[in-house]
Amino acid sequence: MSDWRPIEVLLVEDDQGDILLTKEAFDYNKVRNRLHVVNDGEQAMAYLRKEDGFAEAPRPDLILLDLNLPRMSGMEVLREVKADSALRTIPVVILTTSEAEEDILHSYRLHANAYVSKPVDFEQFIRVVRQIDDFFVTVVKLPAHGQRPWQAHDGPT
Repeated sequence: MSDWRPIEVLLVEDDQGDILLTKEAFDYNKVRNRLHVVNDGEQAMAYLRKEDGFAEAPRPDLILLDLNLPRMSGMEVLREVKADSALRTIPVVILTTSEAEEDILHSYRLHANAYVSKPVDFEQFIRVVRQIDDFFVTVVKLPAHGQRPWQAHDGPT
């Protein structure tokens, strides 16, 4: 696409193996997006709110969120992100090992944009990361950097 640009991706994941797999999948797929990693829910909220050493952190265009996090669960992060008018427009993809129906339902009730179960197999994991990337970079239109869709607009939508 002529208007392709790298996007800022925030990975919220505490498992170092899964972080490494995600980074390797990005590298393997030659994904040029910028991947930023935080290790727990509280760090995720500090990053998003530009607090506690994250003042210069770029606003993510996409959040990949694990559910099983220390200090603040992924569900709590999702709830806070979607309740915050400055953050709610950031797409959140739940990327987790949980296949529990209640987790899936609860995530969508909290307005997750997608729910993806992490494949155990590396090749399948690479395919999943590629599909997420393809969808959010080449199919979906995201606001340009610096645009704030939560600000006032002219008239009803």
